[in-house]
Amino acid sequence: MSTQDVIYELRTKNGLSQDELAEKLFVTRQAVSRWENGETVPNTETLKLLSRLFNVSINTLLGSPHKLICQCCGMPLEDSILGHNSDGSLNEDYCQWCFADGTYTYSDMDDLIEVCVPNMVKEGFTEAQARDYLKLNLPKLDYWKRYEELSDGGQFEAFKKQLIEEINALGIEGLPKLERLNALAGSYVNLPYRLPSGATVKFLNDGVTYLGNQLESEFGGDRCFGVLACMDFILICTYGEGGSDPELVLYKKR
Repeated sequence: MSTQDVIYELRTKNGLSQDELAEKLFVTRQAVSRWENGETVPNTETLKLLSRLFNVSINTLLGSPHKLICQCCGMPLEDSILGHNSDGSLNEDYCQWCFADGTYTYSDMDDLIEVCVPNMVKEGFTEAQARDYLKLNLPKLDYWKRYEELSDGGQFEAFKKQLIEEINALGIEGLPKLERLNALAGSYVNLPYRLPSGATVKFLNDGVTYLGNQLESEFGGDRCFGVLACMDFILICTYGEGGSDPELVLYKKR
């Protein structure tokens, strides 16, 4: 799709007239009309406003001229899984698992490989093939090439260690000792918990990246523990296969 078609589709999909879109972007209706007629293209600042308004990348607005991949893990990028900068804008260089709210979530390549391998196995790689591929290609990505420049000096890793200590200190019966926290997108782990009244409630934000892990219960059986945490809270639950029948064990504000 061309830029003119993308803007028209996004505007109409969101139920906006040309006048309404113009008002949100601080431009004239005639400017919007010229974009949609293909006479002109929005300038850089306006593209940023459009990106934030419609939650799509500038690459998408320009008709997807580039194939985007995460510069930390190598995953192909779509708008729905892009990371976010600290100001809430989309970051077109990273996925939401590797970059969240302006923070890089991996400082150890071996840790990232351990997370990526099971997902690649599901896509048809053998474990050995996945490891060889990642060890060969991750060092070529911008984040790892510029790690000394981009890293936070271990601050995020220290935060994860603190969270792990807090969670283990809770002494949840049947919960094994937590060793690692991984980045998890809210939309993938935002389970609906049933209240005594019969209503259901979700505690997470689909658009936020959390830290968490899945652990098998020490009691055995087919239910797992789910651990999620962030700056504000710790959440522990149990659930069946595929996240079915979730039960909240603990929700603790930090």
